[in-house]
Amino acid sequence: MEFLPLFHNLRGSRVLVVGGGEIALRKSRLIFEAGAVIRVVAPEIESQLRELVVQSGGELILRGYHADDLEGCVLIIAATDDEPLNAQVSEDARSRCVPVNVVDAPALCTVIFPAIVDRSPLVIAVSSGGDAPVLARLIRAKLETWIPSTYGQLAGLAARFRHQVKCLFPNVQQRRAFWEDVFQGAIADRQLAGQGAEAERLLIAKIAGEPPPETGEVYLVGAGPGDPDLLTFKALRLMQQADVVLYDRLVAPTILDLCRRDAERVYVGKRRSEHAVPQDQINKQLVDLAKQGKRVVRLKGGDPFIFGRGGEEIEELAAHGIPFQVVPGITAASGCAAYAGIPLTHRDHAQSVRFITGHLKNGTTDLPWSDLVAPAQTLVFYMGLIGLPVICEQLIKHGRSADTPAALVQQGTTTNQRVFTGTLANLPQMVAEHEVHAPTLVIIGEVVQLREKLAWFEGNQASV
Repeated sequence: MEFLPLFHNLRGSRVLVVGGGEIALRKSRLIFEAGAVIRVVAPEIESQLRELVVQSGGELILRGYHADDLEGCVLIIAATDDEPLNAQVSEDARSRCVPVNVVDAPALCTVIFPAIVDRSPLVIAVSSGGDAPVLARLIRAKLETWIPSTYGQLAGLAARFRHQVKCLFPNVQQRRAFWEDVFQGAIADRQLAGQGAEAERLLIAKIAGEPPPETGEVYLVGAGPGDPDLLTFKALRLMQQADVVLYDRLVAPTILDLCRRDAERVYVGKRRSEHAVPQDQINKQLVDLAKQGKRVVRLKGGDPFIFGRGGEEIEELAAHGIPFQVVPGITAASGCAAYAGIPLTHRDHAQSVRFITGHLKNGTTDLPWSDLVAPAQTLVFYMGLIGLPVICEQLIKHGRSADTPAALVQQGTTTNQRVFTGTLANLPQMVAEHEVHAPTLVIIGEVVQLREKLAWFEGNQASV
């Protein structure tokens, strides 16, 4: 190990920065966030750096570097493009046993700046010893996606009760077991869900020795339209901690594979007139599993609250006092349209968009047709394939031009995506000609004609 990783408390301490340009500004921002008092010496100092120094209560020295500038400083940063000057600053700092960092010159450094993931008070540092800083930044970027910002709040919660827990458990092994249980259980879940007051209440109860609640929790997670890269960070985190996953037909296998490997998986898919599990039984399963103390992910294609019946499910959960979280997903309309190169709105073609279910609860297609033929409006039909002849006929009958551009997007956002474009008049015929099957989204409106210019996701898709 070439460098020993340490965390330096700079709050209220003076740090010297030699250099007044962009590089010096970047380093100064970091030490400013750490609470340092900044002294900058350079013949010229850029305006943003000047403001930062003033905010820190530091000094601006408009001249060349002198060795005496190190006086009273606990850290030295050389951030100039003058190599001999940087070497001199390093030598002067070393002779005084003051830590020094020389930007882009690891051999002249006694300390280096890592790539930082800041979830204060939780801070993660990644370093390559100065040999591959770009690689360190890439690894930091991966960590940024894996570690939610609320982990800092979780660390803060632990800090507030650290002394109480230490008094309660004088043995270090006992304390470790206590905190492991906190960070992997309901308390952490509540804090990461943004329910800080509830997390604190549960932690106080745990310290007091009260038995934990026996009820589990349900997560309604939107899996998006198919591409696993469109999942949210929160969705992925909850999927990887669930004990049981209830998933729909529209959830892609590549997304299901991202769930915790040892989680129980229960298929509850539905298609028109063919329900593997009726909705009321799904609701009951969610309640029963949560009452067993399990963490349950209800994984739904698209977004749970856009034709996903998520509202019905949380009504049932609320009626039984079951805690739940809802994680929005990218709905099929926005995902499939974007991957097909069709903007749902465009100032020259459409100033509004409507999401419409292709069949109602009673199985009919009795829609407010007069409202759906307004000009400059894009229509997106979910589950509209079977009723497509009626949809096209009624829109034309109520005043929408038969030549209105229209598109079919089958298995949108996946490598099996197929896009077919036509008009209201010939769309039903295209379904038969190309053997289009569900899941298929129907987009109607002038914006469809922009596809030829804007399509970007070709992959393995067919396009007509």
